[in-house]
Amino acid sequence: MRKPKLTANKIVSMKEAVRELVKPGNDIYIEGFTHLICFAAGHEIIRQGIGNLTATRLTPDLVYDQLIEAGLVKKLVFSWAGNPGVGSLHALRRRSQKDSANKLEMEEYSHFGMVSRTLAGSAGLPFWPLKNFEGTHIAESNPKIKSVTCPYTGETYATVPALHPDVAIIHVQRADKEGNAQVWGLMGTQKEVAFSAKRVIVVAEEIVDTQVIRRDPNRTLVPGILVDAVVHEPWGCHPSYAQGFYDRDNDFYIKWEDISRDPKTYADYLAEFVHGVKDRKEYLTKVGSGLLDRLKAKPRKCEGVDYGY
Repeated sequence: MRKPKLTANKIVSMKEAVRELVKPGNDIYIEGFTHLICFAAGHEIIRQGIGNLTATRLTPDLVYDQLIEAGLVKKLVFSWAGNPGVGSLHALRRRSQKDSANKLEMEEYSHFGMVSRTLAGSAGLPFWPLKNFEGTHIAESNPKIKSVTCPYTGETYATVPALHPDVAIIHVQRADKEGNAQVWGLMGTQKEVAFSAKRVIVVAEEIVDTQVIRRDPNRTLVPGILVDAVVHEPWGCHPSYAQGFYDRDNDFYIKWEDISRDPKTYADYLAEFVHGVKDRKEYLTKVGSGLLDRLKAKPRKCEGVDYGY
């Protein structure tokens, strides 16, 4: 069992959280499914040059491609990868081709295969059985996908091993200083990854009083006892989005196809927007207030619930 992290105030800067909790050779999991993808954390890892990483996630997109282009990833564990709705991840393509001088090691699962790995890890089980690989060739190329005979029916099921990343980075809409973290909108595997990881960094758009968290307990996906560090990082997901705070920067994803296709323009982007700024605040200044104003979410409040008894 993991020891609970009971420190009352866990708020640190992104620089401190990454320096203290992300180490060379770690298996990292930057969670996020469509929204709440923490680009700010990925950029800080690049600035600190923490390499030899295993990058794990259901749907690695641009932030993982940037880690790959920066030369920090030795292995990718995933179920799907791409620039959503646009095209390929070009750093990944270059590093996965047969003639690549520095070929990336890859370990592929189905979406539910990856979800099952987090379920097993969060439940303290060594593996998870599933039917998900029937009729596919994924298991043939991944020796970690094995099989088991059901003791009740005699049927054979595929199995995937439990996932225990060294560090999980979970972006949320709000959290308190103890790390109790709340999410709404489209859910990913925030809860499962937090419970399965050895160390957890929560990055929040907003830091609120613990009483705010307690007044709406059903939104709490990650309890503070699992969390090692809390980072207050508004706009930490751009160009991804955070439901209720800002929209997805679709123009960026479209432009990224051309930026990332050429190693020179890719390097220029990283030099200007990652290495060329010291933190997220400087990044936002460079992006420009006009864009941020355009992406800022319009209010659409949800009716409250009475939890009285």
